[in-house]
Parts: sequence; C-alpha cells; structure tokens
Amino acid sequence: MSKTNALSKQLIVLLAATSAMGPAAMQILLPALPVIKNTFQVSNDVAQLTLSLSMLAIAIGTLVYGPFSDKYGRKIVMLIGLAIMLVGSIFCYMATTIELLIAGRFIQAFGGAVGLVLARAIVRDVYGAEDAARVIATLVMVMVVIPMLSPALGGELMARFGWQSVFIVIALLSIVIFLLLLNKLPETLENPVPFKGLGAMLGTFISLFQSRAFCGYAFCVTFVSVVFFAFISAAPEIMVSVLKRPPTEYGYYFVMIPMGFMIGNYLARHFGRRINVNRMISYGASIAILGIVIAFCLQLVGIKHPLALFAPIAFAVFGNGITLPNAQAAAINEFPRYAGSASGLTGFLQMAFSAVAAQAVALIYNGTVYPLLTLMFAAAVLSLVCFKLGVKTENLVNS
Repeated sequence: MSKTNALSKQLIVLLAATSAMGPAAMQILLPALPVIKNTFQVSNDVAQLTLSLSMLAIAIGTLVYGPFSDKYGRKIVMLIGLAIMLVGSIFCYMATTIELLIAGRFIQAFGGAVGLVLARAIVRDVYGAEDAARVIATLVMVMVVIPMLSPALGGELMARFGWQSVFIVIALLSIVIFLLLLNKLPETLENPVPFKGLGAMLGTFISLFQSRAFCGYAFCVTFVSVVFFAFISAAPEIMVSVLKRPPTEYGYYFVMIPMGFMIGNYLARHFGRRINVNRMISYGASIAILGIVIAFCLQLVGIKHPLALFAPIAFAVFGNGITLPNAQAAAINEFPRYAGSASGLTGFLQMAFSAVAAQAVALIYNGTVYPLLTLMFAAAVLSLVCFKLGVKTENLVNS
C-alpha cells in the first residue's frame, strides 16, 4: 500500500478501537474484584492476579506480535489476535474456579495486545514521520480513554447482569471488530521481513536497544505509561480510605483524567506540523512533572478535597497526552523497516514496567497519597531524563 494513500477516518477510528480492546478488557473487571474474591473465596492478593497477570500477558503479546507481523503481514496477525481474545473471553465466562478465570484472563489479554502493536505499525506503514505522530495521537487517545472509562461500564454491567456479563460484552466487541477489519483493513506491509526464529527476533530487539535514540524514545514512553497505571491502580483505594469519599464519587472525579489526556492529544495533533516532535515531547514531559509537583504541594498544605488530587494529576496527564504519541511515533520511526518489532518492544516495555509499578504502589501504600505521588513523580522525571539522554542536543534544536 502506497504511503501516498492515507487511511480513511473510519479505518483510523476502527484501528483506535482495536488498540483499546486489550487495556479495556483488562480494566473493565476492576469493579468486580471484591465480588470475585467473595465468589471464589480467595484472598485479595489472589483475586488481584486477574489484573496483574493480564498486564503481563499484554506485555508478552506486544513483544510477540510485532516480529510476526513484519513477516506475515499486519492484517492476518491482527485477526489471529482478535480470535485469541474471543476464545479467552469465552473461557473467562465459563470459568468455575479462580485458576480457570486467571488463565482465561491471561489468554484474553494476550489476544487483545495485538491492537496495541499493529495499529501503530499500520499507521507507520502508511504515513511519514510527522503525519504518523499526528495519527498515532488519535490511536493513543482512544487507547487510553476507553480503558479509563471501562471500569464504570463494568460496574454498570455487574450491577445489572452479574460480573460474568463483562466477558460477553468483550466477546461481542471482538467479533464485531474482527468482521469489520476482515472487510475493511488493507494489507499495509509492502516488504515482509523474514522471521528466522526466536534467536533472530531477540537479535532484532538487541539491535533496537543498541540505538541510543530508540532507547530514549521507548523509555520515555515507558515511564509516561507508568504514571498512568500507577494512578489507575491506587486512586480508587485512596478515594475511599484517604479522602473518605464514597466509591460512587470516584467515577465523577476520574472523568477529569481522560479529559486531560484528550486535550493533550488534541494539541499534539493540532500543532504536530508546526512544532517538531522532540520539542513536543520535551514540553509535554515538563508539564507532567509540574502537575505532580502541584499535587504534592496541595497535599502538603493540607487540602484533602478530591479536586486537590485529581485536578493537578489531570494537568499532568494533559502533558502526557502531548508526549506519548510523539514519543511512540519517534521510537518506531527510528527503524521503519522493523516498525512492527519496534512497536512491539515499546509496548512490552510500557506494560511490563507498568505491571511492576501497579504492584509496587500496593506494596508501598501507607494510608496516605504520598507513596503514589512519589512513584508518579519519579516516573515523570525518568521519562524526561531518558528522552534527553537518548536524543542528541542538536536534534532537539534542529529535528
């Protein structure tokens, strides 16, 4: 497919929805975790495996799908991933023990990871560097916003139809997206790259890691994602136990977070051709750090209202909405021939580090908001530091 032929807006939206399926399926079950714990009579730590191992499955999936798509094509691998997700969803619905549910969730998440990798690779196949950043901004916006809103949907489904109903919804969505992609998605890979086994795949990843610029962009993306997932993991508990608010209020305040990200994404797309990618990344990362510092200050002066936490974090997420699509596009653009592998490795780093962060937040939680903010601040600073170390100074000025 020629790079002069842009993807239709409808297909971009469809790719964005596909990229959101894995994270959305992972998080839609969050409101049901206490019910699952009681249903199967297990500890909270065991019930939590339905979330943490889903994140691990997404990390592994993002690592695998890229190289296979570089050889066999984007479309066929995308369809196989969606089929795996459908199987996993059915497996979850029929699970009669916590072990089977955890296994089903792993399969479901592994399949859903395909959209995270290949939607970005497809965009890079079709568009040049600058345009790819703008289009990926759309993908990232949907990828983040839908999962952030999916817990509210999961809560409604659980209340009305039982917690197993979420798996039926995910299965139906998988079927619909599978059929739409089967009919509408063209094959965008022009020059397949032979896949010579696991050793060759690892060799490709090692080559990517040997690029200072790729590492700078990829780890910038990684630590931006850690900021997101750390907050998502801890905010519900903080809302109830620290801010002393009922769980029903959480959803209302949390809307601010995806709104901040959407605005940042909009600006990333709007100014994508006027401001170069590296400057956009630097601006966004700096805004994220400032937002978390403001949250710290408001807590230190004793303001315990939810707005004192959610508003500055929404501002930080606004900065991340600028950084993330630009850094993702830049990481992939370093090796256009290995766009699938580069996208897959970047996605693996995002989810693997975020899974560790989600567990770390639970381990360091001390009944206050400070451990969460400390981890988020460290991740935000690391995202900027990795970018600055990876990208040469002259590129920051002239690229």
